[in-house]
Amino acid sequence: MTEIPAEAVAVLELGNKIEAIKIVRASTGGGLKETKDIVEQYLKEHPELEQRYSSIQSENNRKSLLRFISLLLLALAVYYLLSIVGP
Repeated sequence: MTEIPAEAVAVLELGNKIEAIKIVRASTGGGLKETKDIVEQYLKEHPELEQRYSSIQSENNRKSLLRFISLLLLALAVYYLLSIVGP
């Protein structure tokens, strides 16, 4: 069974795989690919954590999409208002 530092597990719980990889890499001194594989193997061996991680990632993706749509609508509204006012 793959083991990683508790700090790496904690950041995985928060949905941050990149930070977990950095922590594991710092503790093992391994390469990036090797460390990424270790973190992904740990997630596969702990399906409950993998499911929570996936849920957090899905939620973050939804929030990012909503922010993008909001900014796009705001930009369109500003463009529309500026076109009405004219030069």
